[in-house]
Amino acid sequence: MSINDNIFVVIMASAIFYGTPLVFASLGEVFSERSGVLNLGVEGMMLLGAVAAACVSTNLGGPAVVVLPLALLAAMVAAGLGAAIHAFLTITLRVNQIISGLALTIFAGAAGLSSYLAGIWGLGKAPVSHQFLRLDLFGLADAPIVGPILFHQTLLTYISWALVIAASFYLFKTRMGLHLRAVGESPQTADSVGIPVARYRYGHVIFGGTFAGIAGACFSLMIVPQWVDGMTAGQGWIALALVIFGFWRPDLMLVGAYLFGALSSLSLTLQARGIHISTALLTALPYVMTIVVLVIVSNTASRRQLGAPAALGKPYEREER
Repeated sequence: MSINDNIFVVIMASAIFYGTPLVFASLGEVFSERSGVLNLGVEGMMLLGAVAAACVSTNLGGPAVVVLPLALLAAMVAAGLGAAIHAFLTITLRVNQIISGLALTIFAGAAGLSSYLAGIWGLGKAPVSHQFLRLDLFGLADAPIVGPILFHQTLLTYISWALVIAASFYLFKTRMGLHLRAVGESPQTADSVGIPVARYRYGHVIFGGTFAGIAGACFSLMIVPQWVDGMTAGQGWIALALVIFGFWRPDLMLVGAYLFGALSSLSLTLQARGIHISTALLTALPYVMTIVVLVIVSNTASRRQLGAPAALGKPYEREER
């Protein structure tokens, strides 16, 4: 047996593959939360992105090099529109952010708009016509140990790595990133020095929504790849926990995403090796960890100690001068 067939190598490679949508979704959420807006609609936006990407991939003719970027663009637009609705409700109308996010997930979720659109567009009857396949990067896919882990992933995985680096640089090394963090910490102070609070919040909530759309496209174009009602299976909630797990830092969220990705793939990996452990138990592990993380940070003091933006979840109304 090749060393690349070792169970630990397989689990690590699978962790990256299944953790990729979590990287995108958590990156999107961290932009939103850094601006002070909590978005519990990640799951719904992922499903909107998944159904839009599946529609384009299935119904648009042409080579994959043309269709797949258009499918990703459709996913980003669909999820971005959902995020724009959330932004309008919470920033302009100052609706409770938890209620607005939950409403978005319910409206767009497995029993809502995404399934309705899939039915209209005739999705789910067959695999999508174009999908993201694993690459043999630099011809190193068969290299011992690192080959399957680092050089035999899809293009979306490599894009996610680049975005984690770019997001970290943006948040902590640029003037706009500094302004964004100021808006999330104290919108009153930011406003007093001329930072447009509403504009920053709108921009980053919508921008974060487009990332959730790409996360959804990962399911319909890479992991399944076919439209299935509710195919994200609660991964949006895991992404929310990952932001906390990673202390609102993109690099640490990447590590957390792969940990959850390993747990998500553990059942299939062990069954393929003839190791029989309760499937229900293994499948539940990522969600149990999510609950544990959310319980730990369920009070304001814990969130502040972990580095949560001080104004997270709080509407801002500009005082008249």
